Amino acid sequence: MSTNENTNTAAARLNRFKNKGKDTTEMRRRRIEVNVELRKAKKDDQMLKRRNVSTLPDDATSPLQENKSNQVSAHWSVEEIVKGVNSNNMELQLQATQAARKLLSREKQPPIDNIIRAGLIPKFVSFLGRADCSPIQFESAWALTNIASGTSEQTKAVVDGGAIPAFISLLASPHTHISEQAVWALGNIAGDGSAYRDLVIKFGAIEPLLSLLAVPDLSSLASGYLRNVTWTLSNLCRNKNPAPPIEAIEQILPTLVRLLHHDDHEVLADTCWALSYLTDGSNDRIEVVVKTGLVPQLVKLLGCSELPIMTPSLRAIGNIVTGTDEQTQIVIDSGALSVFPSLLSHHKNNIQKEAAWTMSNITAGRQDQIQRVVDHGLVPYLIGILRKGDFKSQKEAVWAVTNYTSGGTIDQIVYLVQAGVVEPLLNLLSAKDSKTVLVILDAISNIFLAAEKINETEKLCLMIEECGGLDKIEALQSHENEQVYKASSTLIEKYFSAEEEEDQNVVPESTAASYTFQIQGNTPDTFSF
Repeated sequence: MSTNENTNTAAARLNRFKNKGKDTTEMRRRRIEVNVELRKAKKDDQMLKRRNVSTLPDDATSPLQENKSNQVSAHWSVEEIVKGVNSNNMELQLQATQAARKLLSREKQPPIDNIIRAGLIPKFVSFLGRADCSPIQFESAWALTNIASGTSEQTKAVVDGGAIPAFISLLASPHTHISEQAVWALGNIAGDGSAYRDLVIKFGAIEPLLSLLAVPDLSSLASGYLRNVTWTLSNLCRNKNPAPPIEAIEQILPTLVRLLHHDDHEVLADTCWALSYLTDGSNDRIEVVVKTGLVPQLVKLLGCSELPIMTPSLRAIGNIVTGTDEQTQIVIDSGALSVFPSLLSHHKNNIQKEAAWTMSNITAGRQDQIQRVVDHGLVPYLIGILRKGDFKSQKEAVWAVTNYTSGGTIDQIVYLVQAGVVEPLLNLLSAKDSKTVLVILDAISNIFLAAEKINETEKLCLMIEECGGLDKIEALQSHENEQVYKASSTLIEKYFSAEEEEDQNVVPESTAASYTFQIQGNTPDTFSF
């Protein structure tokens, strides 16, 4: 990205914050280019597609026991499978389908493309409808699930073969292992992207999927089965451009609320991922989720020590606070801020970064919301990240501080300075990242505006000079980025110009004792308002 593009992105991001004197609909930060890295779900966060490589649940699930046909299907070639599948003998068709399933369930390099090229998919799809022979329904469903777990092209082959409606019909199978395989296959297809997700929804998958969980007690369901259904539901909530249809979301949400109170960790993790996808959008989409009343439970999960649950619940909470002040207030009222000391000091950099990003959207809110951040003792944690966090977390903490200085009261800004924000903030001016430097300069400018109002400009200048900040600001006057050198020059001219008429030796009186930037007696290097 060129320097100018960097700058434009920073300007765009700045325009998405709420603060005093700006249009409140523009000011809260959305996830735009600047946040792309932050938002990309890591590969192991949640699987888009999964391949079934386990053995049959047990021999009894099939009238034709696995070991009985082992000798026949152990080493079939694709050609032999084609011949068997196309025969008129049901027993042979079953053995050939099972042989194909075994090849596709190989841990390494399953021959998916060979099976597709052999034209077997339409035949397997037709076997899904053989209610008179549940073993062949199961084997073909398993084979197709594993084909659909591959690349988009391989998934497309399954969809083009007419598998979606066939799998939806199988959800109502009286055989649990068959309906579970159908759930899994639909999850793989929906996980491919928005288009297939919407096709699965359009074919009517949601109602029969939800009915699988329509039992008085979810604990009565086998854990593997419940996990599969939850994972598939989360894939129906996943992906943007476009986001899932709002009616579909409203249909799924009551079940997600219920799953959020379950005790299985995998179920909770996938439910939280689903909610993180649903809150990743406009305020009206966030509202659909928030109005279900699930935020307190989400906050409870945010405080659990399990990383696979904490990560998506933090993502969802972070998304909600990109919404309106009212939506943010619900998160605050649910007690979320009390969890943030541990999140902002978490040993995983990614958690720290997302926590700081979340804070940046809370400090972009109202002054009473900034005060709640202060009251929960979170400012020192943000300053801690500025001092020693990894750079991605530091960037988010910079935004949190700048938003705070944009919308905070003078008292709140005084507290921020007293807490020691100036030095670590200025130290980050040496960052290579132009947009971060611009945001820091904006914060410094905001702090100066507050200092002017309470006649503390001199002390702030002295503080900046003493910690080497003036040298850093001066160095930026020769920065390659035009906006950076203009912003730094403005600060120098306005506050550090040699033509200052005021006597440098006079320490101005403050208007109120609480505002004063005091040079503390025994530590002359430490300053605070």
